[in-house]
Formats: sequence, C-alpha cells, structure tokens
Amino acid sequence: MERCVAAAGGDVGMCQAIFPAHANHRGELSAGQLLKWMDATACLAAEKHAGVSCVTASMDDIQFEEAARVGQVITIKAKVNRAFNTSMEVGIKVTVQDILTNVEKIVSVAYATYVAKPVGAKKIELEPVQLLSTEDHLEHTLATERRRIRLGYEQLFQNLMQESNKEDTFKEEDAVSTDLTHVQSIELVQPPHANHHGNTFGGQIMAWMETVASISASRLCRSYPILKSVNMFKFWGPSVVGDRLVFNAIVNNTFQNSVEVGVRVEAYNCEEWIKGQARHINSAFLIFNAVNDKGELLTFPGVKPTTKDSVRRYHGAIARRRIRLARKCMLSAKEDKPSDPWERSNQAYVSYSNVAALTHLAAKQGWEITSMLEHIKIWTHEEGDVLSLKVEMQVKIPSHLAFSLLSDFTCRQQWDKHFLTCEVLQAVNEDEKIYYVTSPPMTGHKPRDFVILVSQRQPCKPSEPYVVAVKSVTLTSKPPSPEYCRSEILCAGFQIYSDSDSSCTVCYFNQMTSGVMPYLAANLTGSSNSIEDAALECIKFLEQKGSKC
Repeated sequence: MERCVAAAGGDVGMCQAIFPAHANHRGELSAGQLLKWMDATACLAAEKHAGVSCVTASMDDIQFEEAARVGQVITIKAKVNRAFNTSMEVGIKVTVQDILTNVEKIVSVAYATYVAKPVGAKKIELEPVQLLSTEDHLEHTLATERRRIRLGYEQLFQNLMQESNKEDTFKEEDAVSTDLTHVQSIELVQPPHANHHGNTFGGQIMAWMETVASISASRLCRSYPILKSVNMFKFWGPSVVGDRLVFNAIVNNTFQNSVEVGVRVEAYNCEEWIKGQARHINSAFLIFNAVNDKGELLTFPGVKPTTKDSVRRYHGAIARRRIRLARKCMLSAKEDKPSDPWERSNQAYVSYSNVAALTHLAAKQGWEITSMLEHIKIWTHEEGDVLSLKVEMQVKIPSHLAFSLLSDFTCRQQWDKHFLTCEVLQAVNEDEKIYYVTSPPMTGHKPRDFVILVSQRQPCKPSEPYVVAVKSVTLTSKPPSPEYCRSEILCAGFQIYSDSDSSCTVCYFNQMTSGVMPYLAANLTGSSNSIEDAALECIKFLEQKGSKC
C-alpha cells in the first residue's frame, strides 16, 4: 500500500502501511517514525489553512496508547482547531487498523502549535477557521483553554520545582549515578533531512531525539525501552542543511516502572562548529517503560544526581511527573478527583476540565424541550443513567452584566432558594474561585453541602458565549462534616450569549446526580414548579441589579 495524503474540507489525512523498514526489533512501528509522520501531516494541515509556509513551534504532551505492528495500517488525521494571531493549534489523531480483523484502535491524540512564516516584510494575519460541525465548534472553544495551559506551563513548573526542592531525596544505597546514562549523538543535516522550507524537518529532529533517548534509558533497564509519552517538544530555533546537530540525552529520574530522559539539541554551522558557539534549538523530555519476555513491566533502579545541574534535572522530573498525573486525571473517563486537586500541580488542568465538561455538555445532540414559558425554555437530555438539564432564559440586560452577576456565587442565594449559604474558600486566580455552599435539606434528609470550583471565561470574539463553569472539587482543608450530607455537582454552569446591546440569552446547565433526581423528577411531572420558579427569580434578580449598573 502506498502512502497517500488526502484532503477534505479543513482536514488533512495520511494513510500508511507499516513495513519492516518502519519498525523496531519487536516488529512495532518506531516511535520516531510515527513522530515524523505526525509532524508532516499536521504541518500540511497548518499550511492548507494559512496559505503560506508554516513551522513547528511546539507539540503538547503526547501519550502513546497502542502499539502499531508491521502489516497494519496507520492513519493520521490533522486539522486546524483554531487560528490565533500568527499561530494555529492543530489537532492530530492517530489510529491503527488490523487488516485481517478490521479492528481499529486509537494510538494517540495530540495537539501541536504551528507558526506561519512571514513572506518578506508582509505581516501574516491568519483567517478564522471555518466551523462546519459540532465537533469543530467544540475543539475551537477548547483550543483557547489549551492555550491558557501552554502559556501558564512555565510558571506552574517553577512553582512545583520550589515544592520538589524541599523534599528529601537520593537515599537509595544502590542508586545509579545519572552520569552513567549520558549519551551524545551528532548528526549532519543533509538534503533528505530538510523540509520544503530548507530547514531541518521537525519530525526528523524528533525521531533523532527518540533514538538517543532510548539508548540513554537502556543503560538503566538492560532491556529495550518503550516510549510511552513525550513531555512537550519545544522548537526554540531553526537549523538548515549543513548544520551539525548535537544531541545530549541523560536520565533525569526514575519512578518505579518508568524513566524520564531529557534531550537537549544544539546546532552548529561550520563557523560555529570551529568556535564552539552552539544554538539551542530544541528540548524535550521522553518517558519510557520496559517489559520482559512475558510482557511484564520491569522496575527501574533509582538514580543519584551527582552535580548541581543533575539535581535540578532530578527535581524537574518530579515536577513534570506531577503535571502529567494531573493531565491524566483530567482526561480520565471517570473524571476521578485527586485527594486535593488544588495543589499547584493540578490547578490549570482541573480548570480546563471544568470548562471543557460544560462545553461538551452544551454541545451534546438530542436535547428535548419539556417546558416553554414566555421567557423560559426547559430542555432535558438523557444518556444512559445520566440526566442533564438546560434552562434557557431571555434577559433584558447586556451580556457582560449578566456574566458579572452570575460569576459571583455569593449573590446566588438572592435568587436561588437551593443556596442557603455561600462563602469563598479560596480565590485561586482572577478567573477561578472555590466556594463552600450549604443547601436546605430535602424531605427526611440532612442539609447538603458542596465544595465547588467556579471557572469564569470571557469570550474571545463576539459570537462566543461568556462561560461560568461549576464542578465539585475536594479540598483536604474542608472535609465532610457530620452535620451535612456532602453532595457533588458533576457539571453545571452558565453560557451567556449576547443578543443586542441591552439583552442576552442565559443558558443554565446541570448534569444530574442521584441526590437531586427526585427534585427534578417532581418538576418534570408537573407536581413542582421549582425549576421555573428559580428561572423567574434569576431573570428578576439580573434585570433589577442590571438596571442599577
């Protein structure tokens, strides 16, 4: 089967049969080869949208979920999710199909950032992405949230480094010196290694990095390491044909069944090579595990840093691992809450999860209308044993005022009888607050209490809504009390759309838990008007407060 590149709409796809030349000694697709294909496909998608040459700026954390083998077919699809000023987020989905069984599995879902190259002195202004489907709208919205994480990553990492430096380490007597894992490789960039811009192909650099990192990891496991994830590739600068690329890889730390290897890439042209003047063009951290002949995970020995720089890298690996675990929690199907989501390692990811959950809920297909009043519509959505509620309200105040009033949950008890008390436990930042809420008892039960995260987002452009997302979190500083029945909000919040300078549409969403099902059921059967009453009180509150602003 020949490799082919197909384009449809805003998507670019690549389909490739895996041959022995693409595989490692186990007959599995080489991770380096896969990274080359991913980068090439994503770059084509970026250039299709931009209409000019594009270069790889970074690739977010990559998780490899499945191995692809010789004889199977790998499919890579890429599309631009959102265009910012001169950069774009490109979503990449990799699947593998077994031809004999026709079974298809997801290998990886990743996000990369590409930058449009200016043509001469002309400034590049990227066109907005055309959103053709519900999925397009969803990814377009969440791209902004992912960008917030990228921009805040360095500060988050530095905060965690301060915490990691306080911990006692290096106590294992038989720990291996990290110096023994150092591997250096030098590559001369030749024409086949260059892309169509004349620069070294980013995917080729990734592949070389994977090779040298794998050798470094093998110094510890005495086996053939398997790449499981990459902690963000960052391209700091270009290199061209004729450059010498020096790859330095070393194990930073080990964690029972995994090892983190750091790779730094420096480039030299002929003059720089003689003078020893390096250009730092790339860095990445690759995480490997290893298995024995039975497929059982091997345990890596502990490592011992011996220099000031290796101590820094040792603690940096701990900080990055905490971020990876937070991301894994965010992406898990069950949305399990860690013991304390608001330690610094989790803040950005729980916030993303909060906004993403509401965005996904609002975008679901199959909402059914159950009630219509003059300014209120009530919708429900059933999926398995989960019942969700949507209340749409027409309000005669500007959208920004409604957003300001609904973002402050200490005002909630003024219109919502289900809020008895509400206090701010923690102002995480200007867009996130954690509240403690108490609620009156339902018949025959204790009063309920909640610890909730409220994340507020302003729209990036007029057609997008204001967002106030709500979900329960766990704080060790606020444990359950015997006086209350600790309850949970899976997903709730508001989306506020501007209709005119003086009116807006407020949509309230709530994904129902078992504790509030009886209340909702009573309302839908007509024995209670609680939802309509709360909506009317909300409209009244907003219009009265809004008229005074």
